Amino acid sequence: MNLDALIPRDDFLVSATEAIPPADFASSMKVTDLERDSFTYHTLRKPDFQRETANWDPDKVAELVKSFLEGDLIPSVILWRSSHSGNIFVIDGAHRLSALIAWVHDDYGDSHTSTRFFDKNIPDEQKRAAKETRDLISKSVGSFEDLRQASRNPDTADEERVRLARNLSAYALTLQWVRGEHDKAESSFFKINQQATPIDKTELAIIKSRRKPNAVAARALLRAGTGHKYWSAFNPEIQEEIESIAVEVYDLLFKPSLDQSIRNTDLPVAGKGYSADSLKMILELVNYVNNIKDEMWLENSHAAPRRGKAATSTSQLENDVDGAQTLAFMKRVRRAALRIAGNHPSSLALHPAVYFYSATGQFQPSAFLATIRFVLELTQRNRLIEFTKVRSKFEEFLVQYKYFMNQLVRQHGGIPRSIDAILVMFQVILENIATGITDGEIIEAFSGLAVLRPIKVRTAVDYEHKREFTRETKVMIRLQEILDKASLCGICGSRLPLKLSSVDHILRKEDGGLGEPRNAQLTHPYCNSGFKEHLNSLTIAN
Repeated sequence: MNLDALIPRDDFLVSATEAIPPADFASSMKVTDLERDSFTYHTLRKPDFQRETANWDPDKVAELVKSFLEGDLIPSVILWRSSHSGNIFVIDGAHRLSALIAWVHDDYGDSHTSTRFFDKNIPDEQKRAAKETRDLISKSVGSFEDLRQASRNPDTADEERVRLARNLSAYALTLQWVRGEHDKAESSFFKINQQATPIDKTELAIIKSRRKPNAVAARALLRAGTGHKYWSAFNPEIQEEIESIAVEVYDLLFKPSLDQSIRNTDLPVAGKGYSADSLKMILELVNYVNNIKDEMWLENSHAAPRRGKAATSTSQLENDVDGAQTLAFMKRVRRAALRIAGNHPSSLALHPAVYFYSATGQFQPSAFLATIRFVLELTQRNRLIEFTKVRSKFEEFLVQYKYFMNQLVRQHGGIPRSIDAILVMFQVILENIATGITDGEIIEAFSGLAVLRPIKVRTAVDYEHKREFTRETKVMIRLQEILDKASLCGICGSRLPLKLSSVDHILRKEDGGLGEPRNAQLTHPYCNSGFKEHLNSLTIAN
């Protein structure tokens, strides 16, 4: 669940008019210090490079609250006080503090502070997680308000609630303090957070490069321009445009919210915006469409050149001081997203169930990124017409052998290792399917490429089924139902997401066609524009 709103972020270097003299620091913090109107709560901050406070699930939050109320040992929270701003920064323990703040404020990522922070854009997954947490805590120890009332009215309250309420007067979080200036605090943060629970490599890279345009763009896109505004130093016009593009791209990629049981035929193109892989996937997307290589922005990177467009420069990516480069990066991402998922005339309107979801119904980030690369390569090489001619056959192959994607990801791993393998598979299918060869011959062609050798055709013997339907089997059945009943494009004959469909005149208006139902067909936007124009030009030429 996402509790990122509950402790604001700030820059270590934000200064006041004069330095604040050093003082003795408190050794503990009571829960009442976390109430909305307390002096302590209003000075609490997270460093602006702190990872999102979004790694705990409902059970862990509920367990922390219960442990605190029962007086169980909870690791110390490590703080640093800025001698300039007077703010108190959380160096270690942000999740612990945020869990208690969530309980005190009754805001598990879905209430007042979170709603303002995320500009009312609370994903359905977060709302469900918040409800689950609230229910767990209510059954276990009660809400903070329940215990407050129990303390005030011990004669009429539940005895267990009274006991827990009285514990609040005795128990407190133990505090430790980092002493020194901001550089000492920052080095302490990285040292501490790479020990017990190391920061994810992608998150660490973004933290250290947090002012570079690719990092800012990825943060904005993943949260639809809400949450902590890493772009707040840019002028208001730039900020407004960044947030506008972020909302547009987020809606293209992550709406509607993904139901893991796949009970909705309208699947999001990019899976859950609220998952462990999302930041890594979006950063990879930003870097690819903007031709950013690892060695251009990562510290001590000596990575080999990655598949994609040829680099035009190996110069280092600098911090973005005015937002212009961040904005340019985001506009390129928007163009890529519109090409696969929008209603723009250039959109191929790819069906998510065909390209982005595995045989078991799981969203595959590697398949999403490989598809983006595949489509952009087709665009750059002027092969969209060629692709559209065989698109229905191409996609039927993908549907028939959906488990090939699972096999490649299992063999090569997730992002970024399996992206190239899936891309090569797409390329081999396209190169061969236009020649009219059989599926078996295409699969035989795979065996000549080391990266595709993990692919094996399955038979009925490879499947084992128990008497009851497993969750995985149920999801597979629903996904197949979506594929079987999908609408088909009236021009290319491949599957068509209805929300992205274009209504086309079968007999063109120029040729006397009327806007009546019997002269209408649903098509992909690109089929109704670029490809149809191509077909009409051939007709005229003949």
